[in-house]
Amino acid sequence: MYPALKHLHLTAVALSFSLFMLRGLWMLADSPRLQQRWVRIVPHVIDTVLLVSAIGLTLILHQYPFVQNWLTAKLLGLVVYIILGSIALHYGPNKPLRATAWIAALLVLGYIVSVALTRAPQGFLLWLS
Repeated sequence: MYPALKHLHLTAVALSFSLFMLRGLWMLADSPRLQQRWVRIVPHVIDTVLLVSAIGLTLILHQYPFVQNWLTAKLLGLVVYIILGSIALHYGPNKPLRATAWIAALLVLGYIVSVALTRAPQGFLLWLS
């Protein structure tokens, strides 16, 4: 069960990242593609699969946020990523702010992935020291 769930989770991460990149590029280009129905629905489906698979992995591994520091860091990073992503793709009042939020969200996503790879709350900051 674990290998399949981990594979599902990693696939959802890749799809979520890819769609966020694409939607951000479309936002920068003022593309009407952002208004297509599938563009508004599919990311929510993928992110739901991502979240459910993450919860399943925590239950299988018996590693929980607020118990394991690295999972707490990932969870807090996820909250920041969601806020920045919302500003970038929906709530930013102007394109410069939206672009800045999009880049910041990508950096936070990089941090989250680095925390997952290192299993340390410092993430990629470990590589700098």
